[in-house]
Amino acid sequence: MKKTVFEVHDLTVAYGKKPVLWGVDFSIPEGSLVAVVGPNGAGKSTLLKTAFGLLKPLSGWAKFFDKNYSDVRNKIAYVPQRESVDWDFPATVFDVVLMGRYGHLGWIKRPKKSDHKKAMEALEKVSMVEFKDRHISDLSGGQQQRVFLARALCQEADLYFLDEPFAGVDIVTEKAIFKLLKDLKNDGKTVVVVHHDIQTVEEYFDWLVLLNVRLVASGPLKSTLTKENLNAAYGGRLDILSKAQELFANK
Repeated sequence: MKKTVFEVHDLTVAYGKKPVLWGVDFSIPEGSLVAVVGPNGAGKSTLLKTAFGLLKPLSGWAKFFDKNYSDVRNKIAYVPQRESVDWDFPATVFDVVLMGRYGHLGWIKRPKKSDHKKAMEALEKVSMVEFKDRHISDLSGGQQQRVFLARALCQEADLYFLDEPFAGVDIVTEKAIFKLLKDLKNDGKTVVVVHHDIQTVEEYFDWLVLLNVRLVASGPLKSTLTKENLNAAYGGRLDILSKAQELFANK
């Protein structure tokens, strides 16, 4: 039986008096490629921010490798939504990727040749070596997403979290990112992705967490990606259910 690497218990979060997550419980096994899916306002990004201690829950907890985030943060990599990043920060592509090594350096230490080498290897994996001296604000949205993925790869983590990594990128970049995520899984890593496109869930992932404030379902894709669960999560929205019908019609 695979060990649990990410677990949430009775997690409740509210903005003011409005609950965003309510009594959420689930666990993720090692080596999974996980989609966190749900409608806008379902609490998907809030789930990650709370797990990392950026938001304080009303109740419950999140643990990684059966420990608090602060105790194992070097084993965890996080790629935030592109919209939440200050792209005017004065840094080159290489600088940003090298930041992924800082957790390995400790206080005051400077990056070594080996750290620079790993940063270049990460840039090669995302096909961004030729942009290494470019300022991050000068990149396209897809290129920026590749850079932050390279930073996560450079960290050499065991557990990866990505918040909407495919948002605003072209299909070529999306396929390239997914290949890297699949390679991570094949190397025994665990990848958790906040995702918005129901039509690609079955193609890209093997585990599903379906949210709409409360947990609708969590588990292997075959048992969780059902019409009933999608209807419960999306409340009968015609656009998403029509996509679901297309999805199941092709099975």
